[in-house]
Amino acid sequence: MAGAKTQTHDHRFPGESQEYRKARNELLLKEQELRDRIEEVAALRRRLPPGGLLLEDYEFEEIDYADGSTTTMLLSELFGDKDHLIVYSYMYGPDWKNPCPSCTSVIDGLSVSSRHVREQVELVVVGKASPKQLHAIAVERTWRDLRLLSSQENDYMRDYRSQPGESTETLMPLMNVFERKGDEIRHFWASEILWTPLPGGNPRHVDLVWPMWGLLDMTRAGRHPTMQPKLRYGPVV
Repeated sequence: MAGAKTQTHDHRFPGESQEYRKARNELLLKEQELRDRIEEVAALRRRLPPGGLLLEDYEFEEIDYADGSTTTMLLSELFGDKDHLIVYSYMYGPDWKNPCPSCTSVIDGLSVSSRHVREQVELVVVGKASPKQLHAIAVERTWRDLRLLSSQENDYMRDYRSQPGESTETLMPLMNVFERKGDEIRHFWASEILWTPLPGGNPRHVDLVWPMWGLLDMTRAGRHPTMQPKLRYGPVV
């Protein structure tokens, strides 16, 4: 809510100085402004006019975490009884030895949030890799609650800007949202800030759903300028 009144409070922590409290209160006002700005942007997003009609009712292979078996699902069927569908494009191609570590870190967070999000909207992750490849990484990462699908046999990634070139080496980690009204499915929103990177090349287009960066930003050290998530940090348990 732009223009909301900023506030301070009378809570104090052990041993803090006057200098600290003065600086902290100044920061608090900025944090409130940021929170209000996030709310304003979310409201603007909700007021977007209708997006383009779904180009094609794509056919995916949804992977069963328990045994790796697959079920053919149309995009229209992924909504279930919901009106909105969030689709994260996983940078993992059929000829890749390993998936993108950063995408995998994002999906680690989506996996544990999925059961909560899916009370209101549907959420899926789509990779260009084969069902066998996707099942293997899902089991390794224990993505039990995540809906994971292969788009190996369709053009979803290309059409919805997650694969700008012919090769799967060009895969991009885009988030797309679709909405359904009656029998009509339209594209609603995408994380287009991906294409407007900050200096250094980091777009931060999905930071709001990527917990690690928010946690690091709460420390004095902040984000290390060259640190990126690793796919593995030690023996796989």
